[in-house]
Amino acid sequence: MRLKGIAAVAALAVALSGCSTVKGWFGGKKNEAKKATEPAELVDFTPSVTVERLWTANAGDGGKHLGLRQGPVVADGKVFAAAVTDGVRAFDLHTGKLVWQYQQDRKSRMRLSGGPGVGGGLVVVGSLDGDVVALDAETGTEQWRATVPNEIIVPPLVAQNTVYVRSNDGRVTAFDAVTGNRLWFNAQEMPSLTVRGNASLTQGPGFIFVGNDDGTLAALTMQDGRPLWELPIAMPEGRTELERMVDIDSAPVLEGATIYVSSYGNQTLALDGPSGRPLWQSARGGIGGLGASSASLLLSDNGGSVYALDKINGSATWSQPALARRLPTGPAVQGDYAVVGDFDGYVHWLKLENGEVAARARAGGKPIQAQPVVADGILIVQNIEGRLTAFQLKY
Repeated sequence: MRLKGIAAVAALAVALSGCSTVKGWFGGKKNEAKKATEPAELVDFTPSVTVERLWTANAGDGGKHLGLRQGPVVADGKVFAAAVTDGVRAFDLHTGKLVWQYQQDRKSRMRLSGGPGVGGGLVVVGSLDGDVVALDAETGTEQWRATVPNEIIVPPLVAQNTVYVRSNDGRVTAFDAVTGNRLWFNAQEMPSLTVRGNASLTQGPGFIFVGNDDGTLAALTMQDGRPLWELPIAMPEGRTELERMVDIDSAPVLEGATIYVSSYGNQTLALDGPSGRPLWQSARGGIGGLGASSASLLLSDNGGSVYALDKINGSATWSQPALARRLPTGPAVQGDYAVVGDFDGYVHWLKLENGEVAARARAGGKPIQAQPVVADGILIVQNIEGRLTAFQLKY
């Protein structure tokens, strides 16, 4: 009789309130809340473009637990990649064949933490201990070394016979590209709490753009590091230091006289590069890197949605929430598609015209944190274990 009574109560509850009430008794609401915080599940779809894997290669290991976004760089038909414990390697862009490898003996081995920067016949990379190493781009032969006071977790910029290094203490240091002698440095005050990462430096005509951890963008003269202007991109808001983080960890993108910059504080701005005058502002932002097509600025926000912003006024032309909480990288542009990697090693191609998912491929099972790069129509991703994968589109 007691069992029947319980059954009757349960049946009445279902009739009066619906199944969701009973589900709540057995943890249904808790499960729903948990699901809302988990990475979005990938949904089956019919691909509208064919993606071909060209080659895979190994750049080395060591960065998986360090929160680094090590990625490759391409120049003169070669892919250059660094790994924390395995030096620097150069691969042929079209075949993935190893061209050269720079690696030290175990006693003097440096922990190379930033991706390589390339220019002027040099490949330059930084370490977790503040080492700066310049290599010959053709042979991998070491040319010179220098040091800065803090770890280097972004690629150096090589331009106009100078190597510019951004270190994790907010300092930009310039070195002579031939001798490695220090020319100047510019120091920036750091907030008490920041996102793990830095923005790569962006070259302008006679100056460089620096995204800072306090949410400001600065333009420094290349000759002596003197600030031309500095502008807040996002303002710290909230009661806790965590809520007030507004780091600019996405490299500014310069097109013509317009500079685009995005912040962890959910702000993206377009500015006149020479003057710093704001042109438009969007309440969308992120730290994974900006992509640019002919008409749109592309970004992945902090929640994992991918957006296309109109370059003229900053309005969102489309958004794609299918990768929510999958930690998508900053987008790259390959043909008519925006391409991002995610935390599970998947690479996703989205149509530039409307954001629809067009293709998907796997580049190993480890997270991809660095923004993909595209050169000569070939897209390359590097995961946290140093695995490189090259893809091309088949029409």
